[in-house]
Amino acid sequence: MYTANELHIKAMDFSALALMEQSRGNTEDADHYFKKALAEELAAIEALEDSSEPTFSILHRSAATLALDCKDPRCAEQLVAKALARDPYPEIAEELRDLLEQIYFQF
Repeated sequence: MYTANELHIKAMDFSALALMEQSRGNTEDADHYFKKALAEELAAIEALEDSSEPTFSILHRSAATLALDCKDPRCAEQLVAKALARDPYPEIAEELRDLLEQIYFQF
């Protein structure tokens, strides 16, 4: 069983691979890695033993960003809403609101 931190690191590794493939113009491979990154980040959220702030909101922000990369605005919106409902630190709340604006603007 992986810890939330280990799963988050795996997600960031897949995200880096996705960005590398995207920069090379390999959109199909990039999409594949973004989906794997999102799955790992969602698993990290599920694996949280202590869902205190700021970890809870940071993982949700990261997963929402990956959901956008996967072209899944509804998933991104739900993740942001879940994090904002927990009353995160003001700086993170502002970043979440900015992300929500990006979600609504892009789709």
